[in-house]
Order: sequence, then C-alpha cells, then structure tokens
Amino acid sequence: MTFLGTIPIGGSNPVRIMGILNLSPESFFKKSVAMTKTQIKNAVQKMEQEGANFIDVGGMSTAPYLSTLISERTESERLLSAIKIIQNVSNLPISVDTCRSSVAEKVLNCGVEIINDISGLKYDLKMKKIIAKSNASLILCAYDKKMVSGNPVSVTRKLLRESIKIAKQEDISPDKIVLDPAIGFFRKNGKGPFFTKSKFDWFERDLLILQDLSLLKQDFPIMISVSNKSFLGKLLDKEDPSDRIFGSIAAEAISIMNGADIIRTHNVSASRDALLVASKLSKQRKGL
Repeated sequence: MTFLGTIPIGGSNPVRIMGILNLSPESFFKKSVAMTKTQIKNAVQKMEQEGANFIDVGGMSTAPYLSTLISERTESERLLSAIKIIQNVSNLPISVDTCRSSVAEKVLNCGVEIINDISGLKYDLKMKKIIAKSNASLILCAYDKKMVSGNPVSVTRKLLRESIKIAKQEDISPDKIVLDPAIGFFRKNGKGPFFTKSKFDWFERDLLILQDLSLLKQDFPIMISVSNKSFLGKLLDKEDPSDRIFGSIAAEAISIMNGADIIRTHNVSASRDALLVASKLSKQRKGL
C-alpha cells in the first residue's frame, strides 16, 4: 500500500484531494495566492473544511509560459513562514511543491511530509539524497531536460519510469511514491526552466494523457492536476483561468473514472463533489 504522509493512497482507498496553496504572487491563478498570515490561515481552514486530505504549498510559480524564477532563499522564506502558520491551524499532511534540494531540505526539517518534485528528481541531482535521508513521501512528475518527441503517452510513461528508477537506486521506498504525468508542462518553448520541451502539440498531448491514465500508472498511484490549466482555456476558449472552473471539474471527474487516485485542485469543494459522483458512477471504483 502507498502512503503520502500518513494517508493511504490508491487501490481500494478513496480518491484523495490535495488542495493548492500558492504563496507566489507570480502564480498564473491569482485567486489561489495567499501571502499574509490571515490569508494563509483562512485558505487552509477553508480547504480542510471542504474535504482536502493534503495541502500542497508552492513558494514559486512554475508555469512554463511565465518568467517566475526566484532565488532559492526567497522560495524558502515564503515556504517556512507559511508552514508554521499551517501547522498551527491544521493537522493535514503538508506537501511542498519544489524541485530544489536546498528548499526541500529546509521544509522537511520543519515537519513537511511530502515533496512534490515537478522534475521527477531530474532537475537537482541532490534532491534524491535529501528525500532518501528524510524518508519523506514523494510525488514524481514526468520531466526531461532534453527535447522529447514521439508518441506522447509512450514518452510520458518512459519519463516516469526513469524517475522511478532514480528513486529506487537511492532506496527511496516505492510505497511512498505517487506519479504525476505533468499536465501543462510539455511545451515547444517557454520562459522558465521547469518544463519539458516537446515536438508534439502540447494541447493534444494533455488530452491524450488524461484519456490514457491507465497506461501510465505502472503499479503506482497517480495524481492529476488539471485545475484551471491552459488546455482547458484553449478547449473552452477562455483566457482567464478564473473562468475555467466548470471545465476543471469535468476534467477531474473524467480523470477519476480513468484511474486517478489524487486530484490536486484549487477548487476543493467543487472537486469533492465531482469526486463523489465520479467514484460512485465508475465501475473501476469498487468499494468507495
């Protein structure tokens, strides 16, 4: 059985919800940003009341199409301050969205249980040792430093398999690993370093991935993060991320029926409703 923090994931367990807390004013979805103590406190308490099982905290936006790179010091300062506030108002396991080992080490020393590495341990080579030493849970995203081409599903499966291999070589427990196919992070070009350059069309790629989640799981639980993302904007012709909530919920429900084990979302209450309905109607979700 897989655990993220203390929460069992996958198999006959219910689909879980990971609420997103952005500390970065650079974030693409401004409504998710919380910077003051009161904003952070209120956001966390609201997500917990609405049914979140985890809080995923990001100190730096990694949207490929934005110039959002900040120093590791600034990222750490934002996170460490917020983590203290969260721990004072909630007992939910905290996930930190970072692919920089120095940042991960600091937050793990403060009681964070999960690292969400959007580079799948490939951006910062020191990250794998930090995770192994701490015995933390780990979310591995599909990522490559080189240009990729070919069948998008096959490529994504290969990249995830590479990250699993890195984790195993470092003796990171497979029972603490969840996979993320990185919706929105495959682009032909971008302004930041945290995405995979690809020759195939990013929009079609994201759609194919969500349709074929069962081909990506490789005996690991899978997390999907589609909330308000660009493929929905293109599909719905809605430029403002705030206008994509209904599309987000539809995509999350279908992802659950296609095998997603965790939904990472800005919209916890609405996602919770979608989860309950999709789980009841899905033939794959026995025992929920």
